[in-house]
Amino acid sequence: MSSAKPKVVAFGGGHGLAATLTALRDVTPTITAVVTVADNGGSSGKIREEFNFLPPGDMRMALAALCGSDAWGQSWAQIIQHRFNTSGDLNGHALGNLLMAALWDSSDDLVAGIDRVGDLLKIVGRVLPMSLQPLEIEGVFDTNSGVQTIRGQIEVATAKGKLQSLKLLPENPVVTPQVLEAISKAEWLVFGPGSWFSSVMPHFLVKDLANAISTSPAKKIMVLNLQGPEGADEFAGNTPEEHLRLVHSHISTLKLDIAIVDPTVLVSKNGLREMVKELGGELIVSDVARDDDRNHHDPAKMSSLFSHIFE
Repeated sequence: MSSAKPKVVAFGGGHGLAATLTALRDVTPTITAVVTVADNGGSSGKIREEFNFLPPGDMRMALAALCGSDAWGQSWAQIIQHRFNTSGDLNGHALGNLLMAALWDSSDDLVAGIDRVGDLLKIVGRVLPMSLQPLEIEGVFDTNSGVQTIRGQIEVATAKGKLQSLKLLPENPVVTPQVLEAISKAEWLVFGPGSWFSSVMPHFLVKDLANAISTSPAKKIMVLNLQGPEGADEFAGNTPEEHLRLVHSHISTLKLDIAIVDPTVLVSKNGLREMVKELGGELIVSDVARDDDRNHHDPAKMSSLFSHIFE
């Protein structure tokens, strides 16, 4: 199945997906990033509220991550990530978000607007939203104050307590057709890392998308989160085993080929290895954290590991 330039579809959102895309960019040119569309905070939240557009922030980060490593690519990556700091209405907005909003405001074809930004930046691969309608994410948590229903990507990602259930609103949105097409042609599907409840799990909560993922003959890789600082939303206080169990509870037919974990995260090495084995996969324990910041994945280390895996 593997080729010199494997077709890869990477799923996620935010900084986690950006790290994966930066790593993949140097391994293969045939990358499709599938991005969650439930962000409700910051610049994305303002644009979403004012125009009812898709929240552009996670797609902007994916586009920046796929910019080439040459002077053109890195220059444009910095430009679209530029965030205004003023006392006026532009405060907090990222230039890339406003650029996508302008293109969407002038055309009903949202995917074409994202592709136009990608062409301008000369990115490697393509960025697609998982759905063409903005979504809400809702979680039910058992907290010290009792059972609480929490809505919103930021709110769910930073919620404290034991997750009882998770869903998207609307519950069965239409999947972007180009996403299903990319999955049908993929040789590898890569999930994570990222805020597990709000960036990784949404891809398994949509029936048609989950079905396309589980029935795809492509090999599947799960990049597990690093154990960040106390209270970090990306780890959310859950073990890797619990994260995988949550995925399996929503998509029981999913079979993994590989799960990647940094050795610093292995609280129960045998337990995690057995969990991955139950899902049909192999656990790869590898140093994938940055040397200067062990709370974030190192794209260069991940790129080397992906190259080895794809071979």
